[in-house]
Amino acid sequence: MAELTRTDQTPARTAPPTRVVTALRITGIYVVARIITFTFLFISSALAAPGSRFGPGLGIERFITGWDGQWYWQIAFQGYPSPLPLTDTGAVAENAWAFMPLYPWVANVIGMPFGSWATGAAITSLVCGLLSCFALYRLMRNRLSRNVSMWAVVFFANGPLAALFHVGYAEAMFTLFLLLALNAVLRRRFAELYILIPLMGFTRPGILPFALMLGLYGMWRWFRRDRDPLPRIQIIHILATGALAVLVGFSWQIIAGIVTGDLGAYLSTELAWRRNWLAEPATAFIPFEAWGAALNMWFGLWQVPVFLGWLTFGVLLALIGWALLRERHVLAMGVELRLWSASYMLYLLAVFFPQSSTLRLLLPLTPLVGAIAIPRSPWWRGGILIGGVLYQWFWIYSVYALAATVYQIP
Repeated sequence: MAELTRTDQTPARTAPPTRVVTALRITGIYVVARIITFTFLFISSALAAPGSRFGPGLGIERFITGWDGQWYWQIAFQGYPSPLPLTDTGAVAENAWAFMPLYPWVANVIGMPFGSWATGAAITSLVCGLLSCFALYRLMRNRLSRNVSMWAVVFFANGPLAALFHVGYAEAMFTLFLLLALNAVLRRRFAELYILIPLMGFTRPGILPFALMLGLYGMWRWFRRDRDPLPRIQIIHILATGALAVLVGFSWQIIAGIVTGDLGAYLSTELAWRRNWLAEPATAFIPFEAWGAALNMWFGLWQVPVFLGWLTFGVLLALIGWALLRERHVLAMGVELRLWSASYMLYLLAVFFPQSSTLRLLLPLTPLVGAIAIPRSPWWRGGILIGGVLYQWFWIYSVYALAATVYQIP
């Protein structure tokens, strides 16, 4: 009997959490975060001033369908205009062709039983946000520990842009598809991309940098194929999905051109928004031109000397480049996520006009939240969490409760 008696006093190892426990933790984090954000939205609706775009005494539904939400609502019920609407001066006016159709169509279907597109949009964004948390955790687990991956979810669910999980914007849906697509690349399940790429491409602009990422990823895999075998089938998948991403990325311009009879319909529509900011905006799209015009405008508004402004911008770009190449926490994320981050930032430099929506346009860089979650200091993690929640309130209050100037557009 003696050999059956346990004499080892070392405590038994705690079993790793099951998938159910992990799912419950993520869901709990998300629910608490959404209660906080909803509280902020409710308070902001009560504080909305007469000078606000939304006016006093409004309900949360006005926020859900506000700003870009109104364009998605229009797509769901009225479709896309043909021919293009024009301003009094004959220029192309702002119109729905700047927005992709998948999100408003899905929100419309979900909202039908409730008789409300706003309800459908809120449910769609909330569900996509929750699924994005699961997808982010799964993506982080490719490189990081369970604890760090869970903290990444905490920061993501409580981040400055958490209101996008409540309102009628397509960002939550795009983020979900993006995280799933990046996970497919990391796990080399390339067949999943044939479905995810079209879903991404018709949810929100941003599939072209994914094509660039796939091209860079293919080159990286090729040059290290002696250490990491690159089977022929993977070469075919990388080339085919990259080509598909390029095709989907330009397809919306083609569709808009065919429907409206104007081959430049999409680019003309995108340029229409710049007239809100520049007295003499460019009449044709020129890659990388928008940042020059916008930064000169902002330097003037902030009364910053142009030389000092451009020097600061150059230093910022250099720091971002250094972080992607050298910063140890970012390096821990793996080359695939760094290639995506670099590709997306290059895309923004090439096509985006920096203005009040710049913060929102950074949401596709969500995978980098893992690098922020790696440091274990409770002061660091607590500071990041509190800072995210506080900025979330500032963002919601500014763009919804105030919403009085062109600088308060989300």
